[in-house]
Amino acid sequence: RSLVVVHFWAPWAPQCAQMNEVMAALAKEHMQVMFVKLEAEAVPEVSEKYGITSVPTFLFFKNSQKVDRLDGAHAPELTKKVQRHASSSSISAGSNDSAKEDLNVRLKKLINAAPCMLFMKGSPKEPRCGFSKQIVEILNKHGISFSSFDIFSDEEVRQGLKTYSNWPTYPQLYVAGELIGGLDIVKELEASGELDTICPKAQKLEDRLKTLINKAPVMLFMKGSKQVAKCGFSKQIIEIMNNTGIDYETFDILEDEEVRQGLKTFSNWPTYPQLYVKGELVGGLDIVKELKESGELLPVLKGEN
Repeated sequence: RSLVVVHFWAPWAPQCAQMNEVMAALAKEHMQVMFVKLEAEAVPEVSEKYGITSVPTFLFFKNSQKVDRLDGAHAPELTKKVQRHASSSSISAGSNDSAKEDLNVRLKKLINAAPCMLFMKGSPKEPRCGFSKQIVEILNKHGISFSSFDIFSDEEVRQGLKTYSNWPTYPQLYVAGELIGGLDIVKELEASGELDTICPKAQKLEDRLKTLINKAPVMLFMKGSKQVAKCGFSKQIIEIMNNTGIDYETFDILEDEEVRQGLKTFSNWPTYPQLYVKGELVGGLDIVKELKESGELLPVLKGEN
């Protein structure tokens, strides 16, 4: 009944090294849990079997069965999952009721994780069954904003949600925490025109870009983050910005292709990084360098000029 946590990692990824440190700390705290590191590219057949497409990825096993998964370098989420699964491992056989109650609480949270939640096989970009593929196509065609959960990533959720919602198949679509139904129901709602009134619409790209540009008084759209710049120009502009002492937020355009392409057209500025102050485009690295040399950068960042 013990818990095994497997970290699929790569030596070239700095975030994997950070998560290895987190695992080492968790190992000291949870002596009953076994933590294993697997170099993803060294065991391609295992990585393929478990659908490992990026690092770091963590798989959780109990009784040789995969019970959970975590993609990405999310230390707080890893800690939470280890604590939850480690504590449920130590639950005695007589406390099934409390385990069932915990699962129901978790299912309710997942169902309410977004205004529109789709429980499917795979992801919207890579559906892993025909029904899931069709429902994603319908939602996208109608510009519906939705989040998804891959039921293949968590056997406990996959089985538990069938009972919780009294709906035996997948995909399952929920709006505002209420079950709408599966593919057939969604097709019926589309045919009757009700789908557009029931499901929340995705924000238009232009509105989304305006929201992002105005997210903070000083916004920098760059490749990478403050901590890890992923191109020389972004690295240089970060160094200049850090020396001003002005607070600023960043957005990694490598994480969102829609924003990356859309912002070039929206701002009529073809390259990155791009710096905005109070929603107005200042420019790229060359402009920032010129402002710095002329002594105007600080007033511009403060919105005085």
